[in-house]
Amino acid sequence: MAVTSTISYCSDTNLLEVYPSLSGYDLKRRIYGWELSGSNKYFIRNSGLVTRLYADGKDAGAAQSSYGDVGTDEEWFYDSTSDTVWFVNTSASPNTQIMEAGDDWATVKTRFRRKASRLIESHLDNRLAREVLKDREGNYPEIIVHITALQTVILLLKAHDPTNEVITPFQDELNELIDGLKAGTIVLPTSISGDSSKGVIREVSVDSASDLRPVELRGHYHGSGYELIKVIVDSADDTIIGTATFSVYGKNSTTLKTDQIVSSKTINGDFQPIIGSLAIRWGTDDVATGLVKEDDEYEIELWGSSLDATISSVGSIRMTRN
Repeated sequence: MAVTSTISYCSDTNLLEVYPSLSGYDLKRRIYGWELSGSNKYFIRNSGLVTRLYADGKDAGAAQSSYGDVGTDEEWFYDSTSDTVWFVNTSASPNTQIMEAGDDWATVKTRFRRKASRLIESHLDNRLAREVLKDREGNYPEIIVHITALQTVILLLKAHDPTNEVITPFQDELNELIDGLKAGTIVLPTSISGDSSKGVIREVSVDSASDLRPVELRGHYHGSGYELIKVIVDSADDTIIGTATFSVYGKNSTTLKTDQIVSSKTINGDFQPIIGSLAIRWGTDDVATGLVKEDDEYEIELWGSSLDATISSVGSIRMTRN
């Protein structure tokens, strides 16, 4: 596990999807009680660590290197030795402004999203034993995105106010989803389960007027490793089941969806073998009139039945004797 990784499984947009009011928890804190020391130079003692200073919501910029460098309007310096902030304001007293200490909101969210990502990895380590992988479209699994966003929101809410009652429903949802992932009742699309050899059908390119769909798979793929096969309706012209044909293309030694393994087989509405013991069944809303369109294409993603599953619903229970 890459515990020092900077990967984040969710975005700022995902956080707002979970909790639209999150911007009210930017972790900035008010600083009160400024005193005047010389011309336009103000200070406050016992301020606590200040890494960024804001005046009426405006970022005062980077801190100066020393007290002596503070002289121009809105320049500031935090003296860690005396725990004192110095600030210059030529137009008004900071006591009439909203003075806040804290980090940039974008920086805060990035830091908490990364922390939440590492926590999610730790929660799921006994199932994943690795960082979460993206799917072949370059996206993290939606369930991982969501639980990371939940974890981030919870961390931000707790940092602002640990007693906030809003935390409870988010925590309950997070716990339920993590328990489901651990138990195997929720499966990541990038994981290999016990039934991955049964295949997953996806549409690739289908005419909007087509009534035909592959509605069911039966059997298992017993080949080695991974397979992504192409299923295409190769002969149809507004025809129906019993007339149209389909072909199937599988992998070769260098690429996927290339070598023809089923050639122009008539679609009959029953289970029809496509690779090994795996069979496909086609259907329409009306077998007598349902239209079939040529070049409708689907794909079936498969993992060999001999591959080790990366998730399992098998768990342990405590046995007691009466």
